[in-house]
Amino acid sequence: MTQRHALRLLSLGVAALSLAGCGAADRLANVGKQPSLSAIENPTTQPGYKPVQMPMPEVMPVSYQPNSLWQAGATGFFKDPRAKRVGDLLTVRVQITDKAEIENTTKRARSSSEQSGVDNFLGFETKLGKFLPNAVDPSNLIKAGSTASSEGAGSVDRKETLTTNVAAVVTQVLPNGSLVIEGKQEIRVNFEVRELIVAGIVRTEDIDADNTIASEKIAQARIAYGGRGQITDVQQPRYGQQVMDVLLPF
Repeated sequence: MTQRHALRLLSLGVAALSLAGCGAADRLANVGKQPSLSAIENPTTQPGYKPVQMPMPEVMPVSYQPNSLWQAGATGFFKDPRAKRVGDLLTVRVQITDKAEIENTTKRARSSSEQSGVDNFLGFETKLGKFLPNAVDPSNLIKAGSTASSEGAGSVDRKETLTTNVAAVVTQVLPNGSLVIEGKQEIRVNFEVRELIVAGIVRTEDIDADNTIASEKIAQARIAYGGRGQITDVQQPRYGQQVMDVLLPF
């Protein structure tokens, strides 16, 4: 290992210890305290927020018929209670039931052998001792063999179920009338906070009359469910183990 690599590993170790120290100090300062909830914030002002840009159809002109209360492009004659403007709320019915089973088995074997010799060659086979060791056997001059085998097996058995409701806010209205929504829900039970985040693009036609929409009708859906607190902290590996998992090549 060169001196440069040693210095790099040392700097990484120091940085990891510093982060671990900061995290340990925060944990010690919050011993016996419940995890704090995040403040309600405007999603459009968060770092990294970018307005959604998608291919849009041609804009249809709005026309009014003389002596008529009907407006072309309206979804109903009376007022529509469904979300349609920035800041409106709607409820997302999150229902995810995923199940996957995959099993693969691979087995391969190969064996080869080569052998050659010269029993008689105009008497020159007796002269081989001058060029090769005295114990040379003309009938068995070359012999080679190889054997290779490989075997692999893998399986995946996954089952996930999530059923809940979360309110989302309309953060953007696209030119074709589709709505960009984002919602976040935090629930604290004892010393554990559960977070549910839902974001994506919905059509106003897919929103039901009670102002709810199913999660499978959300385009570009981003659904995250996790937690933070004492239980999650115990389930996570220590910082040192995470650093070693990244650095060790085996």
